[in-house]
Amino acid sequence: MKYMMFVCTDTEPDTDPTAAPDIDDWVSERDARGQRLTGDALAPPSAATTVRVRGGELLVSDGPFAETKEVIVGFDLLECADLDEAIEVARSHPMAYRGRIELRPFANPDA
Repeated sequence: MKYMMFVCTDTEPDTDPTAAPDIDDWVSERDARGQRLTGDALAPPSAATTVRVRGGELLVSDGPFAETKEVIVGFDLLECADLDEAIEVARSHPMAYRGRIELRPFANPDA
């Protein structure tokens, strides 16, 4: 089953910086196990462009539309047997300690 894993910042990170695993080790292990299909870091929110259509008119604005302190900083596309396996993958990611990880299954898991 495929899951999108959003890697996000958090205003309340873990205070023990030694607890977080190394990101390169995490990527290597997940790639070797076939659990991570792709992933990457994102440019900062200041590089974002928000696109909306309202009343047939295209509205384009710089930066993120939402006013928030937590932002998505990266993503990974996972292939896991089930949600429990996806949670195990997410809990070992360094940003689970410093930020937040959001897991979402794809709407059509058979596609």
